[in-house]
Amino acid sequence: MSSASDSSQGGDSVERVLKIKRCAAVVKGGRRFSFAALVVVGDGKGHVGYGYGKANEVPPSVTKAQKQANRETISVPVVNGTIPHTVIGRYGAAKVILLPSSPGTGIIAGPAVRAVCEAAGIKDILTKSFRSNNPSVLVKATFDALRKLRTREDVERLRGVTLS
Repeated sequence: MSSASDSSQGGDSVERVLKIKRCAAVVKGGRRFSFAALVVVGDGKGHVGYGYGKANEVPPSVTKAQKQANRETISVPVVNGTIPHTVIGRYGAAKVILLPSSPGTGIIAGPAVRAVCEAAGIKDILTKSFRSNNPSVLVKATFDALRKLRTREDVERLRGVTLS
C-alpha cells in the first residue's frame, strides 16, 4: 500500500502511505469496520515526519495521519546525500541500523525505512532492521536513529573544540 504523491502545500513534498489497517467490531447488524493509516511526509531536503490516523473510513484516516505528520516533523542532517555517521535506533522490539554509504549506492532498505529515507532526502544509505517487521515500529525506530544524528559542526560546537 505504498504511494507517493505531491501534497497540496508544496510542489516537491513527498507523501507516502505505508500501511492501512482494518479493524472489525462485531455489532448487532454485522461488522463495523474502522481504519488506521500510517503516513510518512517529507520535503526531500532534510525534514521528515510521520503520522498515525484512525477513522471509520480510509480517506479521513489518511488525512488525519498527514496532519499529524506535518505537525511532528524533525530535521535530519544530510551530508552529500547520505547521513554523517552510523547510528542505531530502537523502539519497542525493533532495532534499526543506518550506515552512511558512498554516492551511487542508493537506498538499501526495507519498505518502511526506505519511505522515511526518501522523504528525508537521503539518497545513499545502507540499513538493516532486526527483531521486528512491523512498519509502525520500524518507522518509530528509524526516527529514533535520525534524531541521534549530529554533524561535525554540531559536535564541535557542543564540545567547544575543533575536530581535525
